[in-house]
Amino acid sequence: MTAGRPAGGGTVRVLIVDDDFMVAKVHAGFVAALDGFEVAGTASTGADALAQVARLAPDLVLLDVYLPDMTGLEVLRRLRADAAPVDVVVISAARDVESIRSALHGGVLHYLVKPFDRQTFQSRLREYAAARAELAALDEARQVDVDRVFAGVRGGGRPAPVTPKGIAPETLELVRGALRLAGQDGLSATQCSEQTGLARVSARRYLEQLVAQQEADVRQRYGTAGRPERRFTLRAAHPGP
Repeated sequence: MTAGRPAGGGTVRVLIVDDDFMVAKVHAGFVAALDGFEVAGTASTGADALAQVARLAPDLVLLDVYLPDMTGLEVLRRLRADAAPVDVVVISAARDVESIRSALHGGVLHYLVKPFDRQTFQSRLREYAAARAELAALDEARQVDVDRVFAGVRGGGRPAPVTPKGIAPETLELVRGALRLAGQDGLSATQCSEQTGLARVSARRYLEQLVAQQEADVRQRYGTAGRPERRFTLRAAHPGP
C-alpha cells in the first residue's frame, strides 16, 4: 500500500496509462463501473504518466509496458526513485520473463497480461480495494494480518478453503471482499447482490456460508415498518496475546 496518504479512505482514484486510445477508454469504462473507484486521468506516454502522477496524486496507476517514449518499466523505476506514494498494477501484452521480473522488483501489486476479460480486471481492482481497506482498519498488524493483506492484494494467494458443493471459492472471496468494504455497517443480502452482481438468493447463500465458517456474523435490524432486515458483517481479527 502507499505511504503518505490515508490508505483505505474514500474513493480510489485511478490513472490509466496506455498508448492505445481505445484500450484506455475501455479500461476507463471498467474502472468507472466499479463502486468506490473513479478515473483520475489518462496518459498515453511515459513522460505524461510521470507528470500526471505528480499533478493528480492518484492512488493507483494501471500501467502499460509498451509506450512510445519509454517503457512502462522505466516509468515504474522513476516513480520508485521519486518515492511517489502510488500503487501500480501493470497491464500489458508483454509476456517475457524479464519484464515480469522487473515489474516485481519495482513493487507492482499485480501484473495483468492482455488480453483479459472484464471480470478478471474488476476482480483484481476489488481485491486491491478490499486489502487497502483492511490495512487502513488496523492499528498494528500481526503476521496473520500481514499475510491476509498481501494474499488479498496479490489476487488470491490465500489457500482456498474447502467449501460445500455449489459454493465457489472465488465467489466466496468476492462476497468476503464486499463485506470488508462495508465495515461495521455490514450488508443485507440485497445490498451484497447489488455490489457483487450476484442474484439476491445467491448472495444470501454465500453470506450464510461465511456465517457457517465463523467468518461473519448476522444480526436483525428493525426498521420503522415491515419485517426486520438481516445484516451481515465480517468478523474482526481476534486480538493478539
